[in-house]
Amino acid sequence: MKTAAQILKSKPDQTVYTLGPHASAHEAARLMADKNIGALVVVEQGQVVGMVSERDYVRKLVFMSHPPTETAVADIMSSPVMYVHPHRTSDECRALMTENRMRHLPVMDGNQLVGVVSIGDLVKDTISEQQFIIEQLEHYITGQRD
Repeated sequence: MKTAAQILKSKPDQTVYTLGPHASAHEAARLMADKNIGALVVVEQGQVVGMVSERDYVRKLVFMSHPPTETAVADIMSSPVMYVHPHRTSDECRALMTENRMRHLPVMDGNQLVGVVSIGDLVKDTISEQQFIIEQLEHYITGQRD
C-alpha cells in the first residue's frame, strides 16, 4: 500500500495551485477551469488557511447576493483544513475523505504544503494495485515466471 508521499510522486503534474483568501471567487473558478482541477489551496502569509473547490463555489455562491467578481475566496472556502502527513497510507486518506465527504486532501510535512491528493488519485492507485495483483495471480495460476 502506498503512502501519500508516494502517490504525490506518481502524479504526472505535481504542481499545487494556490491563491490568497482575498482573491475573488471568479479568479478561483477561472484558475480551476484553466488548470482543469477541482480545488485550490488557500494560503495566506505562507500558511494554509482554507480550501476552495468547485463544490464550494457552486453551493455557496448560489445563496449569496454578491457577484463572483466581488466575492472573496475567504467567503466561500472551507476552513479549517483537514490534511494528512506524507507517511499516511492511501487507505487512511481514502477513509478520511469518505468520512468527511471530501474530494481533495492537502498533504503537509510540518507546516510545509507538499501536495494535494484527490479522490481520483486514490482510485487510480487502487486500480493499479488491483491490476498488479491480478497479473501476479494469473502468472501463478498458469505457472509463468518473469
